[in-house]
Amino acid sequence: MVLGKVKSLTISFDCLNDSNIPVYSSGDTVSGRVSLEVTGEIRVRALKIHARGHAKVRWTESRNAGSNTAYTQNYTEEVEYFNHKDVLLGHERDEDNSEEGLHTIHSGRHEYAFSFELPQIPLATSFEGRHGSVRYWVKAELHRPWLLPVKLKKEFTVFEHIDINTPSLLSPQAGTKEKTLCCWLCTSGPISLSAKIERKGYTPGESIQIFAEIENCSSRMVVPKATIYQTQAFYAKGKIKEVKQLVANLRGESLSSGKTETWNGKQLKIPPVSPSILDCSIIRVEYSLMVYVDIPGAMDLFLNLPLVIGTIPLHPFGSRTSSVSSQGSVNVNWLGLTLPERPEAPPSYAEVVTEENRQSSLASTAAFDDFERAFQGPLFAYIQEFRFLPPPLYSEIDPNPDQPTDERPSCPSR
Repeated sequence: MVLGKVKSLTISFDCLNDSNIPVYSSGDTVSGRVSLEVTGEIRVRALKIHARGHAKVRWTESRNAGSNTAYTQNYTEEVEYFNHKDVLLGHERDEDNSEEGLHTIHSGRHEYAFSFELPQIPLATSFEGRHGSVRYWVKAELHRPWLLPVKLKKEFTVFEHIDINTPSLLSPQAGTKEKTLCCWLCTSGPISLSAKIERKGYTPGESIQIFAEIENCSSRMVVPKATIYQTQAFYAKGKIKEVKQLVANLRGESLSSGKTETWNGKQLKIPPVSPSILDCSIIRVEYSLMVYVDIPGAMDLFLNLPLVIGTIPLHPFGSRTSSVSSQGSVNVNWLGLTLPERPEAPPSYAEVVTEENRQSSLASTAAFDDFERAFQGPLFAYIQEFRFLPPPLYSEIDPNPDQPTDERPSCPSR
């Protein structure tokens, strides 16, 4: 009898999205198929799958133990999120090579379905970093008597969703700093920086609108700039290892002495990056926007504004839409709703208060004249008389606009 051969062993996932990419979240069911293609006839003891999700960090540091002695210190840590095993064909025992309990697989292509559920706990988003990673995978193993197992591993992606439509991520971020340059006994004027962004949470592909004012009262030429940084932090054995990477940046115009530059929503686009990882005990991925002034020959003046890169983008109506649309029982097409071009005027006075109500109010006011003179004075009658008087006419134009205050003082003369 001529034994057959394993031509291929593959793993495929039943994708939940239109892009045909296996992406899941905590609580989702991961399902798929293990495909086995053979030529001829083979005998199999078992076909198993092993699914696992874990975060792992590792780095080394050189240590000095004396004048001529050095050693390497290893730092490792691991967090396991789930560990699932299943037998798709055959039995669990594979410790012997007996002919009992074997399954015969004929020539051709054969498929075996698998399914398991991700735990209902916060799972760290899939990530590959300098000193650590978060990985989720499924491994298939084909066991045959007297032969080494055939193994195949395939990874899938997990996203721990971050909804930026939450109040904490919709709040503006702002700051102000000032720096005075000194050279020996001479002191120049200050360099001031104020910056603000509309919110803390963004998603990849969005542009951050930066509002800033840079005033240069020093004697040097300076350049305002803005940069998005990603900070990877790895934790093991009470130690921390950080890696900072530049994600995107922009440059403003050079500012000579006595000049001011204003950014009215200058845009900095976020490229495709990994979402923030905030719930993992050994790996954190954080982002920040640094708006700074590049000062030649001196330390830069900078502002750090924290960012959170999420997975659920901003809804048309902000966090209110998020809280309502997240309820499964509500089925509303929020994108189809539009705001009116002009606000609707309030109801007229006559629609709210009738003439009978007003006359009865005035009559009751006269009955309290003696009480008014003895105790309250004219104030009580004033309140009663104007209780039902009509309000001022509605207008969409402010009749008393705010008048601008005196202008900001210019740089001191030198």
